[in-house]
Amino acid sequence: MSRSTLLRIAYALLTLSVLLLDQTTKAMVVSRMTLWSSAPVVPGFFHITLVRNKGALFGLFQDLPDPYRSTLFTVVPVLAIVLMLVFQYRTTIHDTATQTGLALILGGAFGNLVDRLRLGYVIDFLDVFVGDHHWPAFNVADSCITVGIAVLLTGYVLLSPAPNRVAHDET
Repeated sequence: MSRSTLLRIAYALLTLSVLLLDQTTKAMVVSRMTLWSSAPVVPGFFHITLVRNKGALFGLFQDLPDPYRSTLFTVVPVLAIVLMLVFQYRTTIHDTATQTGLALILGGAFGNLVDRLRLGYVIDFLDVFVGDHHWPAFNVADSCITVGIAVLLTGYVLLSPAPNRVAHDET
């Protein structure tokens, strides 16, 4: 097997691992907690709190009427996943930052899409807050999407060639 094939398998396994970790943690929380219940992990800062997210990122558009909401939150992620897969395939397999970032994002996107298709909403349970100021609840998939974006951006900024600079003749 070629090195390129092994790398493609490794990135696919990273995507699958994110999906499995996301779905496993959600199943564990759902099996042990009731909706809106909360268990402190770091009191005053981090709790496990079971919520249902019918909206998009951070609950955006959750008040959109159901036929539109469910269609929007199914079609858009499917299109995004297809585009990311095409981009991943067209990107050199040796571009570690891009391939890793896309694998993390894809795993997260698949994890949240599975929830939407199976349940009609996404299970969130990671609750970070200071005092009464709560960050919107999120899950492993959301975390991996965020880390994947950070890896992509970091790779782009740090590994991109410097733009050509035109020397100015001061004569």
